[in-house]
Amino acid sequence: MDRHAPSRLHRKAFDPAARGPLHGVRVLDLSRLVAGNTLSMVLADHGAEVVKVEPPEGDTLRAWKVQGVETSWKSWSRNKKSICLDLRNPEAQAVVRALAKDAAILLESFRPGVLELMGLAPEVLHAINPALVIVRISGWGQDGPYRHKPGFGTLVEGYSGFAAVNGFADREPVLPPMFMGDCYAGILGAASATIALRHAERTGQGQVIDLSLIDPMLAVMDPQAANYRLTGRTKQRTGSRSTNTAPRNAYRTRDGGWVCLSSSTQGMTEKLLRSIGRPELIEDPRFRTNPDRLRNWQELDGIIGSFIGERNKAEVLEHFDKAGVTIGPIMDAADLLQDSFVAEREALIEVPDDDMPDGFVPMHGMVPRLSATPGVLARPAPKLGEHNDEILRPALGEAELARLRAAGIVRG
Repeated sequence: MDRHAPSRLHRKAFDPAARGPLHGVRVLDLSRLVAGNTLSMVLADHGAEVVKVEPPEGDTLRAWKVQGVETSWKSWSRNKKSICLDLRNPEAQAVVRALAKDAAILLESFRPGVLELMGLAPEVLHAINPALVIVRISGWGQDGPYRHKPGFGTLVEGYSGFAAVNGFADREPVLPPMFMGDCYAGILGAASATIALRHAERTGQGQVIDLSLIDPMLAVMDPQAANYRLTGRTKQRTGSRSTNTAPRNAYRTRDGGWVCLSSSTQGMTEKLLRSIGRPELIEDPRFRTNPDRLRNWQELDGIIGSFIGERNKAEVLEHFDKAGVTIGPIMDAADLLQDSFVAEREALIEVPDDDMPDGFVPMHGMVPRLSATPGVLARPAPKLGEHNDEILRPALGEAELARLRAAGIVRG
């Protein structure tokens, strides 16, 4: 498929006047990488004024370029503003304290203890602004024996048990090919921050959110620990097959495509078996109930796989869709850009971008979707230090801003 072929995605324009339900909420984002940027993106998408406080070299996401284009930065930092400070300098740390007076939320992802060394400990910030919500992102949490260990998402994806159950039994454990642990933490962190903000608005009391990457990963892995307690057996790698229901797997079609099929209820399994012309299997002792099917999954998969493998992908999808069977295509990025469902739902959109060959960059749409207060597209991801004057002049005054810029403390 031609990567330059026109996509079906809707092209959306940025509207600097757009307002979301979090309009008036200022967020100081001192974080780096994916978890913090995911968290602040969700808030920015819904109207918060997110001020990225970047080091002179910029957020690490800026360095993740594809053919010279900051695709990660553009996706996770839309709707934000950027100021550039050298936080190793005490005067830059004083600037953050000045900005904290009018902020509702501050988030950081330094190793535990670094914020304190910078003179920005929670008690210092709360003395300045008692209602401030402080989100502290780390690999392993702010306390405990691992608090000082570096922690990227990859480590928690292994530590949480995810990699141990992901992949096939005869091969190595498989780590996810995207930022799973970081994104889980970021999305949960956005919910946590708004919960704490609600409390602060009602009571004037801020608080600290200890957001580790490991906790959300362990949460989504439940109930594996309970299952082990009951059975004495750990979950093994089963590829795309489920250990809870059968049939459920990825199946290859005659033309080399792939589809995924799941029949998690008795009624759906019976509908599936009728649709492939094998109604007699509904009462077959091997497949009569879900436990029966789990014990005999290989035979059942062979029957379903043979039916699918004798047909092309489009034919398979049309056949099962007409029968009301739960099946879907396994898509890649090229497929998604041409998919009518993704386009009409605006699950993916395109926004103007001068760095892209056709002037538009595709990215995900608004998540979550709110009926009365939908997310907004106010501005593209900022250039490094783009909003120094807008943010810092009111807080510091013209003369002080000029002095700090001349001293190299304010950059960009």
